[in-house]
Amino acid sequence: MTETLEKYLSVLNEQQLAAVKHEGSPLLILAGAGSGKTRVITTKIAYLIGEKNIEPWTILAVTFTKKAANEMRERAVAMDERAASAQIRTFHSFGSWFLRKYAEQAGLDPNFTVYDDGDMETIVKKAVPSLSTKEAKIAAHQISLAKDYCLFPEDDLSCIGSEFDLNEIYKKYQERLRATGNADFGDLIMLPVRVMDEHPEIADYIHSRFKVIMVDEYQDSNIAQYKLLQKLSGYGDGASECSNYVCVVGDDDQSIYHFRGAEVENILSFPKKFPGTEIIRLERNYRSTAKILHAADVVVSKNQNRLGKTLIADRGEGSQPVLAFLDSQNSEATFCADMIAKSVMGKDKYSDWAILYRTNAQSLNFEKEFLHRKIPYVVVGSLKFYEREEIKDALAYIALCANPRDEISFRRVVNKPSRGLGEKTQDKIMENAVEFAADGTPIYSNLVEACRNSAPNLSKKAREGAEAFCKIFSELDGFLKSSEGEGDSSELHLSDFIERVIKTSGLDEYHKASDEIEGTQRLANLEELVNSAVPYECTLEGLTEFLDAINLDRTLELSEGEVADDAVTLITIHNTKGLEYNNVIITGLEEGIFPRIDKTGAELEEERRLFYVAITRARNQLFVTSAASRYMYGSLQFMRPSPFISEASSAFTMIGQIPFSFKKSAAQERFAGIGKHIEGSQFDVHSSEPVSAEEEAVLKKYKKGTKIYHDDYGYGVIQKCELKEGEVVAIIQFENGAKKKFLPKYQRKSLDIIK
Repeated sequence: MTETLEKYLSVLNEQQLAAVKHEGSPLLILAGAGSGKTRVITTKIAYLIGEKNIEPWTILAVTFTKKAANEMRERAVAMDERAASAQIRTFHSFGSWFLRKYAEQAGLDPNFTVYDDGDMETIVKKAVPSLSTKEAKIAAHQISLAKDYCLFPEDDLSCIGSEFDLNEIYKKYQERLRATGNADFGDLIMLPVRVMDEHPEIADYIHSRFKVIMVDEYQDSNIAQYKLLQKLSGYGDGASECSNYVCVVGDDDQSIYHFRGAEVENILSFPKKFPGTEIIRLERNYRSTAKILHAADVVVSKNQNRLGKTLIADRGEGSQPVLAFLDSQNSEATFCADMIAKSVMGKDKYSDWAILYRTNAQSLNFEKEFLHRKIPYVVVGSLKFYEREEIKDALAYIALCANPRDEISFRRVVNKPSRGLGEKTQDKIMENAVEFAADGTPIYSNLVEACRNSAPNLSKKAREGAEAFCKIFSELDGFLKSSEGEGDSSELHLSDFIERVIKTSGLDEYHKASDEIEGTQRLANLEELVNSAVPYECTLEGLTEFLDAINLDRTLELSEGEVADDAVTLITIHNTKGLEYNNVIITGLEEGIFPRIDKTGAELEEERRLFYVAITRARNQLFVTSAASRYMYGSLQFMRPSPFISEASSAFTMIGQIPFSFKKSAAQERFAGIGKHIEGSQFDVHSSEPVSAEEEAVLKKYKKGTKIYHDDYGYGVIQKCELKEGEVVAIIQFENGAKKKFLPKYQRKSLDIIK
């Protein structure tokens, strides 16, 4: 054993060392969050080469990203230079290597090109011309999904749930694809399986070539990747044993990518599918403190479908995680900003903090608050809210309504969705829009009118497109003008107008296809734009005010160079996988947001695993927030706390106006009647004044979150109900914007409770 390898082995704990030295039977390394799995798998590669004299070129180690593969290679080579000769690749990189070696058997050109999603859509459209562009996009996605399941055109594709004759479309797509001699990404996994099925001599060679097969992040594998592992190892077709050594590393509690095709069942069933498997659990966590890990364990232990493990902290007890109940999404943003600003005044950096959320659209409130508070931030994994394509599209339509001479906005949307109004046609329209001021200076007139006037001189397709575009603005203009009149329309918010813009323009349908296929959440982002306009009047003046506010936010944004070194991280929970932060705030723990609405069974378990992943990103401090109200679907919605909160409440210190649903819990009783504060932000809990039985009954009946109807003010929700100077006082926020105080004891007849 080399001195270098001995040094690396000496720092391993008992379970890590056992995993590195294991040999013989298949091995499942069940690696908990922060347990040093990359150290184990790379040390194992070096150990096999340096101590067990395994030839490096007979070792195959696969993972999911190029970054992870490069890191594995670099760390293994640092321990033993001979590891450079091992095959350390991504799944797709290995598939490409295999297919170039056996191109003829796979029916490919040896110099094949790998087609991406956009290329697939083009081939589908050419193979089946009757499909629209949108239908071709959807069909291409479904074919890709079929390949993730290792299904061919002749197989039963009912599990895909297609609205098309998918078998026929898939068949024609494959024929067209093979005619080019090229492959798509799904082929890189699926075709090696078929080649080894149909050519036993190739399978035998692969078995003799790769004596050691290792897979990282196995919980993220799909069905096709599982079948590829079976074929590579020789455990396929019911074989009870083989001469190859198989080792997979993963964590069933961190399987959160089912929407991408990942199957948690692959890791759960590994001991059954690979007979004789030994399981070694890496449970010592080097990232988080004990109380954070306890919260994570309480959450994920509610799942039934798991192999089970308990993380043990290496860094001591730490502080208790905090669960904050807040009035609204605005209070949530203020709470986060207050804590961050206070901590930075001390020893912390902005970069010590990360705000996690379930969907990209939730970033807007934090972005606005941070911009005005001059708190530097970076949005990870997506564009900043106002830089997203769908938001720019909607704002361009809105801006053109406010200023029909806006060339930039006009050019952005006149042909989006496509109306046959290309750049040359747009140039003609712009020429027709030129007028001259008194001093001879050229200026643009109303571009929508110029488009209407140009229509008769355009080709049939362009003429129809121009007329359709102008009709949209006629409808929007009429809606805006009518809303400024009298009657019911005067009660409209600007959000109603923006919602009409998104629907009338076709942007909702245009971006819906992207959502269905890529999970981009573009419709959710458009909905959040609608929500942000609720406080504004549905008038031209309100529209201008709204655009001014957005433009002000944009000008406040700091450049990337200014925020890169020290900035708060805004990130979706899915994008945090593999990352860690000193202080983490998990936001939006409300029913319908996290977990998403109508999640049950396996889907609810995946949402719970997502919460577990979020919790285990925190090193030192963990905060979770739940808001009583949010703007959703263009109006104020009164939210119920996430069911995950009641499941895990024993692991948290609770602050804020705690819902009465927690009143009977032991955790709540510890904090009832106590004014709690955190990091300089004050949150009132239940009054500390003596409470009679009658007063307690009134407090319970008119508790926070109760929906109310009042004859004069309409619908509302109780924001606070407390005993003050001997009287029970309820503060109610009404949908019309009014906030009123009531004494329920004397005004019960006017306060109708909505069940």
